[in-house]
Amino acid sequence: MKTFISILRGINVSGQRRILMTDLKVLYESLGFKEVVTYIQSGNVIFKTGEDASNEELAKKIEQAITEKYEFEVPVIIRCVVEIEQVISVNPFLKNRGINTEKLHVTFLATNPTPATLQNMCAFSFPPDEFVIIGTEVFLHVPGSYGETKLSTNFFESKLKVSATTRNWKTVNKLLELARSK
Repeated sequence: MKTFISILRGINVSGQRRILMTDLKVLYESLGFKEVVTYIQSGNVIFKTGEDASNEELAKKIEQAITEKYEFEVPVIIRCVVEIEQVISVNPFLKNRGINTEKLHVTFLATNPTPATLQNMCAFSFPPDEFVIIGTEVFLHVPGSYGETKLSTNFFESKLKVSATTRNWKTVNKLLELARSK
């Protein structure tokens, strides 16, 4: 059995697309996933499966089940424990002395952006906010309020042409801690 972290986009925001975490846990269990644990209301689910399926295949399975049960679509992004460990180890902003980790975020991309869309990203700069794209993650340093940055999930989805969702650095680390304890 392998442990995965699924990150759902846009549930329980401003009363929209509400899914109770207890119901989400039951839904995952109905799909045959084991040791299902949810973390906070924004749609973070750790689970185990013996399925020999890719992250994308698992995500599609979960998305379909959510659509069938709740009658709305929710993008799901999956990472395994090793991938989250990699995300944490390569964050380029951690090299900055005295960095306030409360101002760090990661935008998880469903797939790799195309070389053309990555090239186009060079044209965007919104100081003091900064971003670095490494593989399927966008690392963010937002010294002000994340709620006010132009470097939002919607920005990256529209510019990179992929589904995405963002979590703060504390949540990313907590998800890894929970997944390792499985």
